Amino acid sequence: MAIDRTTPIGPAGASYPRPALPPSTAAGGPAFGDVLGLQLSRHAQKRIDRRDIDLDPARLTRLNSAISRAAEKGSRNSVVMLDDLAVVVDVRERTVITAMNAQEGKEKVFTNIDSVVIA
Repeated sequence: MAIDRTTPIGPAGASYPRPALPPSTAAGGPAFGDVLGLQLSRHAQKRIDRRDIDLDPARLTRLNSAISRAAEKGSRNSVVMLDDLAVVVDVRERTVITAMNAQEGKEKVFTNIDSVVIA
């Protein structure tokens, strides 16, 4: 017997709204949820827009691979280094928390992380 994991558990006939996916990361680019199953927090979207960070498909592929490697090692919160970009990720939820260029940031200190992945 196969289990349908797409149907929410609850009272019969009850409908549950699905959370909205964040907007695309680049003009005309695909949404994070549509590419590689990654999500982007509202905070991260604001930082990426304000800092004019380019997350092209090649970087997204490398980020996805880095998150998968961190998950295999049991990481929860990780900093992924992509060239000159530092991306803080909730590994279990596959959600980008924030992103910044390595040259930016006042203190350049990351807290509440348990791993660093160089992608």
